[in-house]
Amino acid sequence: MEVNKIEEVVKNQSSEGNISCSEAFNIAKEYGCSPKEVGEACDRLKIKIVSCQLGCF
Repeated sequence: MEVNKIEEVVKNQSSEGNISCSEAFNIAKEYGCSPKEVGEACDRLKIKIVSCQLGCF
């Protein structure tokens, strides 16, 4: 999937500059990309991942 599309989806799913970990995983699954790609898109957009399922964020 192209980077711009991932960023667009992340922007649309985020709220107040945040996106939950489960939402990020759902984006990756729904759009056929890796969770890492979604995380990198979040980094580029300065969107924080919250409520991490692994307790990392």
